[in-house]
Amino acid sequence: MTASELVAAVDVGGTRIKAALVDSLGVERVSRTLPTPTGLDRPGVLVDTVASVVDDLVRSTPGTAVQACGVVVPGIVDDVAGVARWSGNLGWRDLPLAGPLAERTGLRVALGHDVRAGLLAEVGFGAARGARNALFVAIGTGIAGALLVDGRVLSGEGYAGELGHVVVEPGGPRCACGGNGCLEVVASAAAIERAYTAARAGSEQLGESVTAEVVARRVAAAEPAAVAVWGRAVEALATAVTAVVTLTGIDLVVLGGGLAESGDLLLGPLAARVAGSLTFQRRPAFVRAALGDRAGCLGAACLARGLA
Repeated sequence: MTASELVAAVDVGGTRIKAALVDSLGVERVSRTLPTPTGLDRPGVLVDTVASVVDDLVRSTPGTAVQACGVVVPGIVDDVAGVARWSGNLGWRDLPLAGPLAERTGLRVALGHDVRAGLLAEVGFGAARGARNALFVAIGTGIAGALLVDGRVLSGEGYAGELGHVVVEPGGPRCACGGNGCLEVVASAAAIERAYTAARAGSEQLGESVTAEVVARRVAAAEPAAVAVWGRAVEALATAVTAVVTLTGIDLVVLGGGLAESGDLLLGPLAARVAGSLTFQRRPAFVRAALGDRAGCLGAACLARGLA
């Protein structure tokens, strides 16, 4: 492909769909962002929605050839079969997507997982450029992970990388997955907000919204309740990351998602806590993701480029 040859990329999220026509340098020539519709678990709705978005992108650039299409979704995704196996948030199960989309659009279609695709994008265009062994952790409302080992992204037929459901506090809070003490219910942005609100029950001003961003600012100001909640989250993240380092040998940790916006307030203590837990293992570097909320879309483009 030359830089001028385009692929279509679609990132289906819980609240927004981000789509673009992307060239081989990672430049989005045309982009769209729209609300994620309801009812994506109903037969045909997801295919219709994505096909409509792709058609709109193609119509926006008449006379330009689109080589292929990449689509990424959350949950359990079987990349090889082109099937979205399960999404707790969006409600689908065993939903064929790549085949029906190819029929609808006339393009070859690659289906992938949003966070694994985000790692591909960070390796190709962002903070993990040139890496061969890396962990990408997206920390927002939930926590998801993706692994690059010996230069290959691990899929495990769709089950690899579920870092948010590593148990870090046995017998801890109940998780939506049905387990207890998962990393997601201790260290996600939503978990931090819940824990801090509980710790400060009755002391917040009426109507005040206490987001993870607010908690981070209060950590920087050394407020004891915020520091305690933040420290618990860092400890949980360090436990999970240390296990991954030991099992896989990764030497780079890329932190993305909303919580990573706190920068050194998170990266510094986390790196120190992980380093203090290691003995013979090599110490990973910790960096912030570079591509923000466009990583999934650019990762979808990487998948599509693999077909073109």
